[in-house]
Amino acid sequence: MHLRKKSILMTPLAKTVLCMCLAIIPLSVGSAQTSKNNGWEIIKVGGRDYVSCESIKRFYNFSKMVRTGNSLVLENSKVEMKLKVGGNECLMNNVKFVLSHSVVSSGNGVYVSRVDLAKLIDPVLRPNFIRNAGDFRTVIIDAGHGGKDPGATNSLGSEASYNLKLATRLKGLLEAKGFKVVMIRNSDRFYSLQERVRLANEVKENAIFLSLHFNSGGRRSARGIETFTLSPPGVSHYGSALKASDAQTRSGNENDSANIALATALHGSVLRRLGKNTLDRGIKRARFSVLSGVRHPAVLFEGGFMSHPYEARLIANESYQAAIAAGMVDAITRYRFAVGRKTAAPKR
Repeated sequence: MHLRKKSILMTPLAKTVLCMCLAIIPLSVGSAQTSKNNGWEIIKVGGRDYVSCESIKRFYNFSKMVRTGNSLVLENSKVEMKLKVGGNECLMNNVKFVLSHSVVSSGNGVYVSRVDLAKLIDPVLRPNFIRNAGDFRTVIIDAGHGGKDPGATNSLGSEASYNLKLATRLKGLLEAKGFKVVMIRNSDRFYSLQERVRLANEVKENAIFLSLHFNSGGRRSARGIETFTLSPPGVSHYGSALKASDAQTRSGNENDSANIALATALHGSVLRRLGKNTLDRGIKRARFSVLSGVRHPAVLFEGGFMSHPYEARLIANESYQAAIAAGMVDAITRYRFAVGRKTAAPKR
């Protein structure tokens, strides 16, 4: 995918913890000062709700919370979560997530925005609380670009061609696992973004949607993999300023929790498969059309930069493509199990 136009085995996080915190934390706070709601310590910063990391520690049973300067680490036997005051990244078991809002401090406390707690941290830590997300056997694969739109290009090939090769390889592996696969395109054919959304939404049974891409950047030094999910309402497209239209709820927002859990599994698993052959650019939020309009849980995956001299050669290598596909299959299988487990809500 052109930037101009628009994580072998899974990590321990993706294996054990991939729900809705808005149901846990009352919607109205009513005061700009610190308040406690059902045990959650909440403050307002710039009109936005933030939840204390001390509250997060208690609710998710983190056994340790250590602050060193602006860095904060929450830890239990399964998860290590790292945050930095003023930063907008969260590392969970060394998988990078880009937060919707920066981490803040107030007094002696560190706070995370409530939207990041509800739409990112909670679904990742408690995937089994996401309703009906595991009830699927169908995977829709969208090989990006095609036909008159080659996508990114270099001397070794075109993005459209690589996308289709990866999609075809992934299809075979998934079918061998018993999944039904729907391909948006099986050949070098052009489909508009609207047609891709329409074809995906014609699949009436429960399914997940994967849009496959490779990247291109203005700087030849840019490299690594990244995975996108749809921005929640009130959160901007990655790298863009907030607009009035960002407050609108899109069709894809019905699956915000499933989206981030799926992205966590996919990104973490591919990252581990590729190992030292890639860099972690993180799980990010964006308003790409295929994510906004598709009614199934959906992610858009960028498998590396065709504009990077070394990574371009990797992308052209079948072993690299095979590693991505194998990581995705493992992720989908484990994601389905993780979100399919049923657990009673904890007593509060």
